[in-house]
Formats: sequence, structure tokens, C-alpha cells
Amino acid sequence: MKPAPFAYVRPGTLDEVLTALGSGSAKVLAGGQSLVPVLAMRLGRPDTLVDINAVEELSSLTLTGDMLRVGATVRQRALEHSREVAAVPLLGLALPFVGHRELRSRGTVCGSLAHADPAAELPSVACCLGAVLEVAGPCGRRRVPAAEFFVGAMTTGVGPDEVLVAAEFPVAAEGEGFGFAEIARRHGDFALAGVAARVRRDAAGAVAEAVLTGFGISDRPVTRDVTELVRSAGGVADALREGTTDLAVDLVDTAGDAHGSPGYRRRLLAVLAARELARAARRAGAAPAPGAGP
Repeated sequence: MKPAPFAYVRPGTLDEVLTALGSGSAKVLAGGQSLVPVLAMRLGRPDTLVDINAVEELSSLTLTGDMLRVGATVRQRALEHSREVAAVPLLGLALPFVGHRELRSRGTVCGSLAHADPAAELPSVACCLGAVLEVAGPCGRRRVPAAEFFVGAMTTGVGPDEVLVAAEFPVAAEGEGFGFAEIARRHGDFALAGVAARVRRDAAGAVAEAVLTGFGISDRPVTRDVTELVRSAGGVADALREGTTDLAVDLVDTAGDAHGSPGYRRRLLAVLAARELARAARRAGAAPAPGAGP
């Protein structure tokens, strides 16, 4: 199939982008790796595509203090191979799983977040880390925590006259460790189930905080505080399995599909969660310096 007819504009400033978005049925075009297939299948029929790639301020990738700020047109491949990504190890772990190399060379980080596919990797990373998404609209800019940004499958809190301009990921703190894994039919396919894990140890080496986010198992990323689970299991994968099996029953609410039943996804999630929480706990115990990578 071919897309329905549409107009195309390429504004040079953010104000011009917002004006174009407010003029009718319009969609933002950044990398196009999610949008173009939707148009080709006529699942979306916008009157206008608003290409934001000429807006210089949206292309910045900056590491300041305790935050990595990723602009709306920063490519996934550019972030994957940047020096700055070492400051957020969970991003470095997840990015190689995002589609294929050729798609990451064009697809954007913020585009994946704004598309909000339930099986996508980057929304789960944002939720696990407590990232903040910056949205611009006719009433100004607002900052939205990742936990509130994803409303449902392919649905976010971005209004039709707004645009996601940046994502801010917290830099790894001392004593933090991370884990990430997914199961897919082939590398680059959408995940049948996946997890992002973060564990922080205090100065004495005890588990102070543990967070798990599952994806591909519900209509959005699902995050849980699992500090007590990891603490009681001593961060050992085998000891974690009973707890993660119970957790998977609570987290997995997808109806299933031809690729996997809910029960199969629960088993996948339980195994992945135990393994990656244990891995994150070990890495936290190693206490790498912030920015040293996974």
C-alpha cells in the first residue's frame, strides 16, 4: 500500500513547528522508522507531516552534571556510539536491542519514546531510570516523568499540538548496577518479554534500592520497586526465582498472541527478571565510578 496524500513542511524553528502542529491534523517526522510504516499501511492519515530535522536546538546531546539530555532528533545509533552514553549504562545495554543497526542509524531516541510501542526497549529504560520527558506546546514547555508519560499502547501524554523536544536520563550514581535483557524470535524483532533492572547499594554494600521494569507484557512499561525481594534473596538469581515468578503473575496482563501466550510470557519474565536483577546487584557491588559503563 501507499500512504494517503499529505502535505509536507520543514520548519526551521520550534515556534514554526508548533504553529504547523496547531494548524490541523499533523504528525511529527523525525527519524520516520515508526511513522512511515504506519502511513504506508494507512493506519494513520495526517493532513501534514512536520519534519523537525532542520530545528537545530533539537539535535543536541549534552551531559551536564547528573543528567544526560537527548534532543528530539538525536539518532539512536549516534547515542549508542557516543562517549556520553557511558554515563547512563542502562542506555548502553539497551540500545543494541533496538531494531537493527540500519534502523538505529535513522531512528531517534525521542521518536521511540513518543511512539510508545509496548514492546519497545527505550520506554522501559526511561521508566526504570525515572527519566523526565520535556514537551513543548502552545502554552509553553512542561516536564513529564516517564512513569506518567506512557498512557497506553502507542499512546502518550503528548497532545496533538505538542512535540516531545528532549528526554533527560539521570547519570548513574556511585554504587548503582544495571541489567537488561529481552527475548525475541530474532534479534531486532519486537520483544516477547523483556526487563530493565536497576540496583543501588549503600556505602556498606547493602541493597538500598532495586527497581524492575517489564516490557512486551502489558500495554505500557510496568515498573515495580523490588528492593525487599532482592535484599531477601541476597541478589542471587536462583533465590530470586520464586519471587520473580510471583511478580510475573502480577505484571503480565497481555492477552497473548500468535507468538506467545500470557503464561509463556510470565515464564520468560520470571527468568529474565531473576537473572538481570542478580546481574545488576553484582555490578552494583563492583561499585564502578559513574560514567564507567556497564
